[in-house]
Amino acid sequence: MPEGDSVYQLSKRLQFMQGREVTRCSIRVPRYATVDVSGLTCERVWPYGKHLFMQFGPEVVHTHLKMEGTWAKHRAGARWKKPGHTARIVLQLKDPAGDIEIVGHELGLVEVFPAREYAERMSYLGPDMLAEDFDHDEVVRRIEASPRLEIGRALLDQKNAAGIGNEYRAEINFLAGTHPAELVGDVDVDAHVRIARRLMWANKDSPVRVTTGVRRAGETSYVFGRNNKPCRRCATLIKKGFLGGSGDLERVIWWCPRCQPAPHKRAG
Repeated sequence: MPEGDSVYQLSKRLQFMQGREVTRCSIRVPRYATVDVSGLTCERVWPYGKHLFMQFGPEVVHTHLKMEGTWAKHRAGARWKKPGHTARIVLQLKDPAGDIEIVGHELGLVEVFPAREYAERMSYLGPDMLAEDFDHDEVVRRIEASPRLEIGRALLDQKNAAGIGNEYRAEINFLAGTHPAELVGDVDVDAHVRIARRLMWANKDSPVRVTTGVRRAGETSYVFGRNNKPCRRCATLIKKGFLGGSGDLERVIWWCPRCQPAPHKRAG
């Protein structure tokens, strides 16, 4: 699932939509199949955490990529690289050199609502980790409100902070020296949030996500995706498991047993 920096970069690539009139609209989701923003101008495209928004006149189109979603740009009439049945939104935009087609494939979430409802509908999300005016103290407050929750779960909860995904969660815990299963009340939450903001801000404009400071292939992460490979700090083999014993992909964790000892081992 894309993390906040991926959606931030997607939004930047779609900024060309602003100011262009929609000449054709097809939303291929039953609930919104009759919605048509043709004739309206795209006023704004912006991200919030893992969510992407487009405003056309009084309407906001809200999408979430989930696991498989992508957006593609074509000249109108050009052959799509992905099969047509995966398209959930097709927007054709006016362009002097020939209309442009924007296609959202395999989107995990599509909804349309009045722009006036935006603030209320998104109020459940925590502060956006990549906002210029990022509210560090509010994220700390929200996480610390659940002292008996594992820090690994708290970091992924979008109600605490919008944009942190599994890769960042793994790297934040490693850099903080905490096992993902440690309880919020037993860790320095302020330090975790500072690491999260620093990592995500450093990567917001980078085509390659790096948490180690090294951009060479295979050296960009400390623990994420490195099961049974030596820790870059102590050479102990990285472990992989599931937080809480679940097979949910959101709960897959990686950690170094020496740099991030399990809570019961730390206590002992």
